Amino acid sequence: MERTPAGEHKQRHTRNLAEWSRRPQLPDTHYVDTRVYTDPIIFREEIEKIFNRVWLPVCHESELPNPYDYRTASVAGFKPIVVVRGPDNKIRTFLNICPHRGNIIVRSPAGTLTKAEPSGNPKHMTCMFHGWQWDAFGRCAEIPREEQGYQGRVCKADVGLREIRTEVAHGGFVWVNLDDNCEPLADYIAGAFDFMSQELDTEPLEIFHYQKSVIRTNYKLWHETSREFYHDYMHYHNRATGMLQKGYFDRKYTVFPNGHAATGLTTIVYEAYEGNKDRVLTFPGMPKNGWKQVNIFPACTYSLRASCLRVSIMTPISERETLIEIRGLGLKRDTPQEREERIIDHDTIWGPFGRNLHEDLLAVQNQSIAMREGSGSKYLIMAREENSTIHDEIGLRSYFAEWTRRMGRMASDPTRLLED
Repeated sequence: MERTPAGEHKQRHTRNLAEWSRRPQLPDTHYVDTRVYTDPIIFREEIEKIFNRVWLPVCHESELPNPYDYRTASVAGFKPIVVVRGPDNKIRTFLNICPHRGNIIVRSPAGTLTKAEPSGNPKHMTCMFHGWQWDAFGRCAEIPREEQGYQGRVCKADVGLREIRTEVAHGGFVWVNLDDNCEPLADYIAGAFDFMSQELDTEPLEIFHYQKSVIRTNYKLWHETSREFYHDYMHYHNRATGMLQKGYFDRKYTVFPNGHAATGLTTIVYEAYEGNKDRVLTFPGMPKNGWKQVNIFPACTYSLRASCLRVSIMTPISERETLIEIRGLGLKRDTPQEREERIIDHDTIWGPFGRNLHEDLLAVQNQSIAMREGSGSKYLIMAREENSTIHDEIGLRSYFAEWTRRMGRMASDPTRLLED
């Protein structure tokens, strides 16, 4: 027998199909319909209403340290972009599509434009198809046989690249927004990084680790592993070093406008896990062995654990496939010995064979298997309320409140529009 909040006893029992399919007896804000993870129509709507309109981090400034360095990526599904540091040292972003015949222009994941392409000139982006070229400002610099072919009907001034709004902030990350009329990045972030600004912005950071994985899961499921800590029961390392330690359950969530959420400072007792050692290095303003985290809607997490910063970026490919990029960062001024120590600390937890990463990957892929069409999966519950402390599911609820606002439909019933 279980006691309800009203003091009544309820008999525990299994459920038949009708009972299983019934909506939870909870507020609409405290559960989601699994179709928000599996419906391809909803996924396409997410790309249009969310990813095409919000600020998204795409890389770190240390990945293109010199003028004419570049980094390519995809955002908002399949939109190819190229991020370029210009000769004026400013970082700009362009749609990586040739306006002539729609080819990809810059094909390498990273490099420098100072080295000429076989069909082009140094310091230019050259389309391999017909040899059209653009400079690092996105201006068209060359159209082979321009006058003979177009007689003034098309000229270089007409075919500059599509520039994308770009800002560099919050630890030196490059943020882009596909909406030309979007709000400034600072307004979108709405103070979510304030409690981490000393660690991120006192001195330059530098990337030391990069890995990417394409996993068979919806992007939201992966992001949710960072927005609730109730699943620390899955991670033996987290149970030993955090959950069993004094003060763990006092750690607080803070929610911000636009769907962002942060978890406050706590101290990790690394020696509580056999084979672990104390972490000596830290970041400016961060106490020894400290840990704090911020989640940015819709698909980014900054997790600062003592000696290393992990930034996870999720790029949705389809409703059941996600590109996950993980970057590890330290201080740019690190000595070789300090850098080696940070790498070891990072990879012990978050590397490909770290103590936590594979467990989260397994969990979210199992969720996707269980949610396949016809499986019988109906609803996910996010109803824990513990005064915004660490096992409260307010991080999930705040996410889906923003999702509902932007999508114009209820996460608890995606067939129900907000105006209904």
